[in-house]
Amino acid sequence: MDSGVKKRHEVAVGDTWDLTRIYKNDEKWREDFDDWKVFAQRVSSFRGTLNTVEALVEFFRYEEDLSREAEKLSVYAFLKSTEDLSNSKYQEMKNSFGLIANVLAEASSFVNPELLALSEETWQAFLTDERLAPWRVKLERLRRMKPHTLSTEEERLIASVGEVVDVPAKTFSLLNDVETKFESLVDETGRPQPLTHETFQVFLQSPSREVRKNAFERFYARYEERQNTFSSLLEGSIRKDVFYAKARGFDNSLQAAMFGEEIPESVYLNLIETVRKSLPALFRYYELRRKLLKLDNIHFYDVYVPVVSDITVNYSWDDAVMLIGKALAPLGDEYVENFTRGVTVERWCDRYENENKESGAFSCPGYDFPPYILINYKPSIIESVFTLAHEGGHSMHSWYSARTQPYRYYDYVIFLAEIASTFNEQLLARYLFNEAKDRKTKAWIVNRELDSIRATIFRQTMFAEFEHRTHKIAEDNSPLSAMTFRQVYRGVLDEYFGSDFVIDDALELECLRIPHFYRGFYVYKYATGLSAAIALADRVLGGGDAERDAYLGFLKSGSSSSPLDILRGAGVDMEKPSAIENAMKRFETLVDTLEEIMG
Repeated sequence: MDSGVKKRHEVAVGDTWDLTRIYKNDEKWREDFDDWKVFAQRVSSFRGTLNTVEALVEFFRYEEDLSREAEKLSVYAFLKSTEDLSNSKYQEMKNSFGLIANVLAEASSFVNPELLALSEETWQAFLTDERLAPWRVKLERLRRMKPHTLSTEEERLIASVGEVVDVPAKTFSLLNDVETKFESLVDETGRPQPLTHETFQVFLQSPSREVRKNAFERFYARYEERQNTFSSLLEGSIRKDVFYAKARGFDNSLQAAMFGEEIPESVYLNLIETVRKSLPALFRYYELRRKLLKLDNIHFYDVYVPVVSDITVNYSWDDAVMLIGKALAPLGDEYVENFTRGVTVERWCDRYENENKESGAFSCPGYDFPPYILINYKPSIIESVFTLAHEGGHSMHSWYSARTQPYRYYDYVIFLAEIASTFNEQLLARYLFNEAKDRKTKAWIVNRELDSIRATIFRQTMFAEFEHRTHKIAEDNSPLSAMTFRQVYRGVLDEYFGSDFVIDDALELECLRIPHFYRGFYVYKYATGLSAAIALADRVLGGGDAERDAYLGFLKSGSSSSPLDILRGAGVDMEKPSAIENAMKRFETLVDTLEEIMG
């Protein structure tokens, strides 16, 4: 039966991204890949030579040339593979690059130990010599690693076991995404529909509570059947984090995870403490949800269904771009004009769904090519407009950084990555609210932002607290069984949902299905990112040229300084609770607004 979805070759060229900005064709990619493999072999010739300024300058220049070409090769192969996941040609290209990149990582593992073994006198010469001035920040960051860097042979061994220690994450992905199957469900129209990881979220938004409840119970029944296997994999990942922290001389796994991005543990702990103080506002929102949905009690499967039905829209691609441009006008003409030209004339975006195209959306940064965007845009869904604004924020962050910083400092750390994207969503939501003429549209926008803060700040902070508690258990050499995970998770569920919320026992299994738990202490960055974005949106919209320029300065900074200093330059200090408190106050104000609108 015809699904109505186009095959890749049927998609209009103007609706696809223009990857010829990276390579003219696949043949040119293969030619350059072969040349790069030869060039990469030269890395071993630097072993034992990095003890003079001249040699280090030569190596850093070689390293940047190698990395810049690798970025082009990897991004082209990756983007082509997402166009049609069934196309084995591009999967093979992506995998071929990945295999060589792993070999290169092992071959170059001597660099940091060799440099850090040099004398203090040599290091002082490096840090004061003008010939190394372009790499001074890089050198200072490397020097921070000295207490946590092993010998050359030990580092080689650590690099060589990378694939082994990644087995829990890879096995989780196979078990969760491929082998865990669910029964079909009857939806609110009486038609059977498949239950999958993607459709689970759709079922949870069903107006029928029976459908939501059935989806929830059948979904988690599969995790209950395999809870011991999932628990064993999660334990393996956590113990890997603890092993690396101990091996590198950190006090604990949290400190080890934060160290690389120059973020103190206090930022993580401050997030948890500050969000906890605002939990009463979240409980009030849940109670408002219960009333608006006319429920006797509220369960987890009631928190995703909109309290206001979707508003009807029909935004063509050009209409959506124009709307976003109006919302982002406070950032100035340069920002709006380059965003608009990028996602229209310059074809940064692969716009619409086609058969076997990767789902969802993402932005892919690049120094020598545009910051490409994959999206599956739907004109009738307003959330698609928000997604374009979000990914456009990522891309414009990369665009400004690549035009301001040298290659070595253009890419920004994950701690900063979610700020520019959610900042754009903030400006779009506030613009739409101010322009809305009817009560329903205003209520929908407020409800959307409330759920965004709930999911991104409250929920991710709850995840962060669970991670912190379970890593501490592992650090105390105590067992982490399915029962342990369920008990710990039940504790945070009770605390973050409140006494008036009905916690089903099956929800204790949620901790076993979160992919981000296999990237230790990652999820907190979503919460700090949105908190910073709300504070910056308040500054830009409530300020003038100075506040706008400070924000644009943040976009231009890349990784040229520490993330906290970069944010302080924009006017937000994440070492203090004020940004989190501000986000919590906005949440409470939005609850008041929704109550008022809905009467």
